[in-house]
Amino acid sequence: MSNGDYSYTQNRELSWLKFNDRVLEEAEDTNVPLLERLKFISIFTSNLDEFYRVRCGSLYDLSLIDNDYVDNKTGLSAQDQLYAIFDRTKFLYKRRDDVFKSLNHLLKENDIFDLDLDDLTKKETKFINKYFFDSIYPLLSPQVIDVHHPFPHLLNKSLNIMLILKNKYDEILFGLIPVPSSLPKIIYSPKHGMRFILLEKIIYEYANEVFSNYKVEFKTVVSVTRNADIVLSDSQIDEDEDYRGYMKKVLKKRTRLAPIRLEFYKYSDLILTEFLIDQLNIEKNQVQISNTPLEMSYVFELYDHIKDVNELIFHKLSFNPYYPKIPKTVKEGKIIPQLKNKDFLLYYPFDSIEPFLRLLKDAANDENVISIKIAIYRLARSSSIIKYLLEALENGKDVTVLIELRARFDEARNIHYAGLLEEAGCSILYGFEEYKVHSKVCLITRKERNNIRYITQIGTGNYNERTVKLYTDLSFITTNPIIGEDAMLFFKNMAISNLNGEYQQLLVSPFGFKSKLIEKINIEMDNARNNRPSSIMMKMNSLTDIELIDMLSEASNAGVKIKLIVRGICCLIPGLPGKTENIEVVSIVGRFLEHARIYCFGSGEDVSIYISSADLMTRNTEKRVEVASPIVNPILKKKILSMLNIMLNDNVKARKINDKGDYEKVIRGVDLIDSQKYFMYDDFSVIEEEENEKESFFSKLKNYFIK
Repeated sequence: MSNGDYSYTQNRELSWLKFNDRVLEEAEDTNVPLLERLKFISIFTSNLDEFYRVRCGSLYDLSLIDNDYVDNKTGLSAQDQLYAIFDRTKFLYKRRDDVFKSLNHLLKENDIFDLDLDDLTKKETKFINKYFFDSIYPLLSPQVIDVHHPFPHLLNKSLNIMLILKNKYDEILFGLIPVPSSLPKIIYSPKHGMRFILLEKIIYEYANEVFSNYKVEFKTVVSVTRNADIVLSDSQIDEDEDYRGYMKKVLKKRTRLAPIRLEFYKYSDLILTEFLIDQLNIEKNQVQISNTPLEMSYVFELYDHIKDVNELIFHKLSFNPYYPKIPKTVKEGKIIPQLKNKDFLLYYPFDSIEPFLRLLKDAANDENVISIKIAIYRLARSSSIIKYLLEALENGKDVTVLIELRARFDEARNIHYAGLLEEAGCSILYGFEEYKVHSKVCLITRKERNNIRYITQIGTGNYNERTVKLYTDLSFITTNPIIGEDAMLFFKNMAISNLNGEYQQLLVSPFGFKSKLIEKINIEMDNARNNRPSSIMMKMNSLTDIELIDMLSEASNAGVKIKLIVRGICCLIPGLPGKTENIEVVSIVGRFLEHARIYCFGSGEDVSIYISSADLMTRNTEKRVEVASPIVNPILKKKILSMLNIMLNDNVKARKINDKGDYEKVIRGVDLIDSQKYFMYDDFSVIEEEENEKESFFSKLKNYFIK
C-alpha cells in the first residue's frame, strides 16, 4: 500500500489520458505519412472508447459500492477521478477535432475526399439517392419515442440518428433511427474511387424522408458508451453448466450495462440533451460533442481501399511496406535440431514469427515429441497456432491448452477455440476465478534416447500472427533443462489450481514475481550504499504498482541510477529532488506498439535480465498469473542491453516524462535516432565479438540516423 506520500505519484487514469494525447501527437506529426496520421486518430479514438468502457466503468462501479475508496497515488475518490476524466476529455476532443480537420484538408489536396451531401456532384447525388432507397431504407428500423413507444435500449457504441419531431397537433416527440451495422460504413462514388461518404451522413440527410409525416425540428447523430467492466464474481456458475456456457451468458450482459458517456456528432440541442441525460441516467459532464466522426474504424477500410484503387497515392501517403525478417541465426529446415546448440530470441515485428510457427509444426509431426502444452491469452482470427495444435492431436500427441476465456473483448474468440480444441481431444484448462492467466508459455516435451528433453518458449506478447506484425515483443526459445522443468511444473500447478508453486528460475505471479523484483531492487540499493556499481533498467507498458513505485523511489534516494522505458501509464513522477531524482522515464510511440516487458538489475557481466508477460501494475503483480524468464545466455543478454540502449538514445519518437508528470520532447543533437527505424533495418540477431561490439553499435547507429 502507499506510504501516504503523493508528492511523486500521479493518478493512473489521468496518466493514461496523457499517453493517449501523446498518440494524438503522432497524428499531428508532419513526418508521419498522411494516411498513417489518419490511422493514429482512429487508434486514439478506439483507445478512448475502451478506456471509457473499462476504466471509467470500473470507477463508476466503485463510486456506487465503496464510499471509502480513494486512489493510493493521489487520494482522489472514484467520483473525483471521473469528474477529472470528463473535464480532461473535453480538451482531447477539441484537439482531435482540430487535427482531423487539418488532415481532411490535406486529404483533399491529395485527391481523397471525405464528403458531405452538399459536396456531391449531380451524378453522385442521383447515385446516393438510389442507393438510399434501394439498399439502406429497407434495412432501417425507425421509431418514435412517446407515451406509447418507450425509450429503447441503445447498444454500446452504436450510431443512432436522433430527432426532435412535431406531430400534426404541434406536440413535441422524439425520433430514432439506428444506423444498421450490417451495411458498409463507407459508400464510394461510382466514378471516383477516392470520393466517399459515411453511412451515418446519408441516413442523417434522409431522416426527414423517413419521418415524412412529422415536422423535423432538429436532428443529430448520437452514440452511447456503456460500462464493459463485468464482475464475474457477481453470479455463481451453475453446477450443471460448463464454464464456456457461463462465459457466453456473461458476455451478453455487456451490451446492456450502465451508460458511461453520451456523444453527439457536430450538433446538439438543449431539449434533446436533457431528454437523453434523463433517459440514460447520466450527468451533464458525461456528454461530449465531437466534430470528428464518432466511430473511426472506417479508416482502416479506407486505407485498404486506397491501396486497391490507387497504389501510387497509397505509397505516397503511407509507410513503406515492412516485411519481418528471419534472423540470420535461424537456418532453413527444421527448428528442433538447431536448438541443440543455441537459444533463439525473436524480436517482433522486426523478426518474423515464422521460426516459432515452424517449431510448432515440427513438434506436431516429430515422432519423438510426446506432448505440447501452451498458455493462450489472445489469438488471431485465423490462427496457425490452432492449426498446428490440431495437427499434433491428429498425430497422437498429448496437447494441453490453458486458455483464458476472460481476455477482454476476445472472450468470444477464445470460447470458440476452446470448444474446437476440446472436441478434437485436447485437454483444456481455464484460468482461476479471481486470477486471469496472462502468461505466454509453450512447452514441447520430447523423448531422446530414453531421456526427457524440453523445448520452452516464453514470450512477452500473445500468440497472435496479426499483432506480432504490429507490436514489439520478445519470444525466447530455449532447451535450458531448468527452465523446461519449471515450465513443466507450471502447467502441473495450473492443472491442480496451485498458485503458490516454487520454481528454480521462472518468476511466477501472483506470489513469486513481485517479491523477486523487490529482492533485486534491494540488492541494487545495497550496492549503491556501499559504493559498488548499481543500476536498474526496465521496459514495460505501464507502471502503477504503488509498492514497486515506492521501492524505486527508495532506490533512487539510495543513489541507484534507474532508467525506465514506459510506453503508457506511468504513475511515478521522475526527477523530483529527494524523491525520484535518480530516475529517468522515457516513452516511445511510433509505427509499432511498444509491448515488450524487460527487467534488468545490475551491470556488467553480472547483470540479471528477465523478460515477462507482466507489466508493473497491481493487476499483473498480484491479480494475474504471469511468467518472467531469466535470460542467462551472455550473447542474448548483450542483445537485449543493446536494444534498450538504442531505445534510451531515441530522440525522434521518444518523449521524456518531466518532474510534473507531463511528456516533453527529448533534446536533440545533430543526429536523430528513431529506434524502431533502426531495428527495422539492422539485423540484430548477431552480436559482434567483444572487441568489435562498441565500434559496431555506434557505427550502425550512424548508418540509420535520420537526416
